[in-house]
Amino acid sequence: MARKKSATLFEDSLKNLEGIVEQLEQGDISLEESLKSFEEGVKLTRICQTALQEAEQKVQILLDKNGQQTLEPFTDE
Repeated sequence: MARKKSATLFEDSLKNLEGIVEQLEQGDISLEESLKSFEEGVKLTRICQTALQEAEQKVQILLDKNGQQTLEPFTDE
């Protein structure tokens, strides 16, 4: 269940980030709105980076066990 929540959070964050980038690229919003959007984009970027790092750790756990593909428990902490 946590994996679906994490994947959904990543996908939603990425989609929102793409929307912010498009909005900023159009340049049709005020400076204040641009700064707020940029700040939100930074937060979303951090969420996405964290999710990608967790996925990378899971893959590394699978591949590092003596060259064998073995499963090991992964904790989010």
